[in-house]
Amino acid sequence: MTTSVVIADDHPIFRDGLHRTLDEADGFEVLAAGSSADEAISLVGIHQPDIAILDLSMPGGGISATRKIAAMANPPFIAILTVSENNSDVADALEAGAIGYIVKGVTASELTASLRSIAAGEGFVSPGLASRVLLQINREAEASKDGDVLDDLTHREEEILRRVAKGMSNREIADQLDLQEKTVKHYMTAILSKLHARNRVEAALIAHDAWGKTD
Repeated sequence: MTTSVVIADDHPIFRDGLHRTLDEADGFEVLAAGSSADEAISLVGIHQPDIAILDLSMPGGGISATRKIAAMANPPFIAILTVSENNSDVADALEAGAIGYIVKGVTASELTASLRSIAAGEGFVSPGLASRVLLQINREAEASKDGDVLDDLTHREEEILRRVAKGMSNREIADQLDLQEKTVKHYMTAILSKLHARNRVEAALIAHDAWGKTD
């Protein structure tokens, strides 16, 4: 299966290099490339890719483009590819609708592996950033919520969230719990709503903090 991609980055050398990397990788097709938020929004509307890869600091802003693309009908998965390791940038990108946050400097194999996770809807945050973002999410959650939101989960929802926190895909969870994949997706919708999480990355980070990694 080929994953179609639209790229938006205002640095032509980096943009061309990313284009070549994905062209040479198995399973990716770059449909178009732009250099600004406005171009990104337009290209996504025209080509309807599986993934939109957006630079954070391009003209018009990657966060603004993310928010507008995420509001489209049938939006693509959105990945931010940036040099910024600022906690608030990561949190803002996830809040705007991105499910991937990749720091530039990764190898080609690391990049394609993370994009494959994103194409599967699993989300990805570069290692090292996730724990820092978790702290920020927790501070915001503690300031705005009373009680432990995880207490609202049903037993089945907790079973699924614990597996999401381990990085398992919906298909893997379905196989392990003897459920249909669409049933897992239904439970994930309920879990995200109860946790007030925008995506499974945020949900996994909340679960990691509450339950740790040893379960």
